[in-house]
Amino acid sequence: MAEISDVFFVDGVRTPFGRAGEKGMYWNTRADDLVVKAMIGLMERNGGVPADRVDDVAIAATTQQGDQGLTLGRTAAILAGLPQSVPGFAIDRMCAGAMTSVTTMAGSIGLGMYDLAIAGGVEHMGRHPLGGDADPNPRFLTEKLVSADALNMGVTAERIHDRFPHLTKERADRFGMLSQHKAQAAYDAGKIQPDLVPVAVKAADGAWGLATEDEGRRPETTMEGLRSLKTPFRPHGRVTAGTSSPLTDGATVSLLAGGAAAKELGLAPKMRLVSYAFAGVAPEIMGIGPVPSTEKALRKAGLTIDDIGLFELNEAFAVQVLSLLDHFGIADDDPRVNQWGGAIAVGHPLAASGVRLMIQLAAQFAERPDVRYGLTAMCVGLGQGGSVIWENPHYDGKKRKK
Repeated sequence: MAEISDVFFVDGVRTPFGRAGEKGMYWNTRADDLVVKAMIGLMERNGGVPADRVDDVAIAATTQQGDQGLTLGRTAAILAGLPQSVPGFAIDRMCAGAMTSVTTMAGSIGLGMYDLAIAGGVEHMGRHPLGGDADPNPRFLTEKLVSADALNMGVTAERIHDRFPHLTKERADRFGMLSQHKAQAAYDAGKIQPDLVPVAVKAADGAWGLATEDEGRRPETTMEGLRSLKTPFRPHGRVTAGTSSPLTDGATVSLLAGGAAAKELGLAPKMRLVSYAFAGVAPEIMGIGPVPSTEKALRKAGLTIDDIGLFELNEAFAVQVLSLLDHFGIADDDPRVNQWGGAIAVGHPLAASGVRLMIQLAAQFAERPDVRYGLTAMCVGLGQGGSVIWENPHYDGKKRKK
């Protein structure tokens, strides 16, 4: 008989994130090769895990076509050298793809059906722009189910500014600038690099190189520089390139385990899953999605927002994170939030980002035994939010000295 089980985040790795497009480092690299590289890196780092014990592989992509199609979880598993006995499948929940890979696998582990699983995501936005070949049903517009620009994420961000005028452009600019500064400080301190898997890349001139760090960072960002940027989504708008995540290529993968398997194999989990939730909101203001999903996840966990000691919130747009912080009464520059920067600095390869949040939270947990609970949360295109609450296995109950 299968038994209900704890679910543990054992480990996670990712490729460095690259700028999308012809000038980006992955322009000549296939999307499936990015996730395969990450998967090989994950298995090499966890050599004590027998590959044939992996019960399933879930890999997400938002645009499932070309080198991001063909049931990615299965094809990537074969290409990464996992035994053919290991099955796999693909997932799509737009920006929350990898997060949904994790929660879907977690459900199977929690029910006792799986012992070990690999979950992640990939997005090559250079090869596959968001909604590139999509054919939205005409009823969406004829029946006014959604606004015509609900699929334009920048416009949805402008709408949050409209709805909450106190979330000013200046506040968003400051948040965007601090994301860049925090990301560079984390790089300078060697916080990010341990979980990056280097990728061999081929430049336009045929020369080979090695991608070892996130490509799109702009640590020199200033408030003055941000004030002068164009507002591409609306004349005299408030959303700029400096307060948006750039178009990005990259892949993430994680190893999940049930309690019995973790014990049997002598694994040292980095986090324990406490609860998760997804919620829907109006597609036109999709950025507020993490508010109801976080409230739902907190309710399921029997916790309040005050119990959360570390936050990893996906910075699709600065105003989207600010709307969540504002809702819960958290300061814009609260040190618990995105302490190593976020997607505005390192990029947001849509379906890959959820596991990046988890990788960073896990690394922060190891440094902070005084923190018991952490939150990973993100907004999702077409009006959704996703939130996962994690417990720190290093928690010692001691208050941190100021």
